Amino acid sequence: MPAYNSVFNTAEPAPRLVGNFPLFPLRTKIRGPVYPLPFPDPPLPANESPDPNSESYDILDEVLALFRANTFFRNFEIQGPADRLLVYGIWFVSDCLTKIKPTANLRDATKDVTNLALDLNFAIPGDPAWPLNQMYEAPRDRQDAEVLRQYMSQVRQELATRLLARVYDEGDAKPSKWWLSFTKRKFMGKGL
Repeated sequence: MPAYNSVFNTAEPAPRLVGNFPLFPLRTKIRGPVYPLPFPDPPLPANESPDPNSESYDILDEVLALFRANTFFRNFEIQGPADRLLVYGIWFVSDCLTKIKPTANLRDATKDVTNLALDLNFAIPGDPAWPLNQMYEAPRDRQDAEVLRQYMSQVRQELATRLLARVYDEGDAKPSKWWLSFTKRKFMGKGL
């Protein structure tokens, strides 16, 4: 059985690409290089995603929806640009889950995960520390690299916020054991 690929691979209009990394619009209040998608009306709880047919549904909703299923796969065939962002999102969610201790309350976990999301010393495609440089193209120039770094920072912050809402959906006292059970798994045997 193959891993689950992104439905955004065939998105119209096609996203802007930096190298071959897509810059999809996101449903977020965090500033970044892409325009924000509208929030659902009426508003949804923080731990829920809009319907996939909604204009508010974005690729980060898909990352969180496919994370648990895709972490079981050691191979992943990239079928389009959205899959590259999906892979990156899954790796970042894995990193976030390793920062959440099983005994941590929401406040402590938020501090740890937010520090990880706000850290600007992360690798981008083309850097020697990037896990799969053979599947990702480096940005053309320094300006493209800066746009990509800003976008990836925006993705990291928004994913961290949405993940925490799901991991602590039953209360602030302890994280969900169903999410933390994936802390030891490495998607494709790699991590950030």
